[in-house]
Amino acid sequence: MNKKTLLLTVIIAIILLTLVGCVPGDGTRTPLKPAGFFWGILHGWLAPFSLIVGIFNKNIRVYEVTNNGWWYDFGFYIAVISGFGGLSLTRKRKTDK
Repeated sequence: MNKKTLLLTVIIAIILLTLVGCVPGDGTRTPLKPAGFFWGILHGWLAPFSLIVGIFNKNIRVYEVTNNGWWYDFGFYIAVISGFGGLSLTRKRKTDK
């Protein structure tokens, strides 16, 4: 493995570990300070990681229970749809010849 690949791997690992620290259900949100629209977007992007971490930690959920309602839901679903549905936009289409 060359230095460039190793550096890229380390950077990606650091970014992923940093983002996983923001998963829903980590205890930072309270009824007085619920998760809002932008937290919904972040939690939507982190949903696959939250699911994996939630298998090992019962306190972590895919969805933040303490949220401010419709706006959090809206942000969450926008991120989930754009994150997973957006992948299909980058695929090359088969051409019929």
